[in-house]
Amino acid sequence: MQSLRSLCALRLGRCLSNVAPKSLEGQRLMVVGLGNYRMAGTRHSIGMAVVNQLARRLNIADRWKADRQAGADLTDTDIDGMHVVLMKPRQFMNLNGKSVANAATKFRLKPENIYLLHDELDKPLGKVSLKFGGSARGHNGVRSCITCLQSDIMTRLLVGIGRPADCSSVEWHVLGRFNKAEQDLLPDVLERSVELVLTHIKQKTGSEPPRKTATLQGPIKS
Repeated sequence: MQSLRSLCALRLGRCLSNVAPKSLEGQRLMVVGLGNYRMAGTRHSIGMAVVNQLARRLNIADRWKADRQAGADLTDTDIDGMHVVLMKPRQFMNLNGKSVANAATKFRLKPENIYLLHDELDKPLGKVSLKFGGSARGHNGVRSCITCLQSDIMTRLLVGIGRPADCSSVEWHVLGRFNKAEQDLLPDVLERSVELVLTHIKQKTGSEPPRKTATLQGPIKS
């Protein structure tokens, strides 16, 4: 009788381990890498580089699929019982919001359950931080999302790209590719960006205790 009870308890434990906590059932998050879809490798599209790195970390990088309804590439997985959708808009940066809003409708997502990953001119390369809501501060992709979602409460990951060292055009700077010295720093920047987003998601699921995650390290020195 004791062995039968032990067997039943073991099977019940296995079943329960595969069921999400009730508080997470039906919950979903979306992580969006903002950028110009056909301009990968540029400073302005570093948000897409981060979401690509996140997909690799979650072992779903081979599952990207174009979604016509959203106008974006999508892939998804579960993180500690939370359904998480990764997204790369197929629009120009200043139209990213249309794709984000379409996907939000498709997945019945509220703005507070959306992460926007994007470049930040006013932070040096190597500095990444989370921002909880607020204005676009001149970023066209974020402005587009705020307009289309009719909300500014999305969680944002700001990835520093720095301003041009000389007096060259800011537009050419953000649309340009990282130079050799910057490219050497990128792997670490992307990895720390992913870590910051994942930590915050896991805090939402309750698998990690709340702690300060607003900023992760300062600028990298070569």
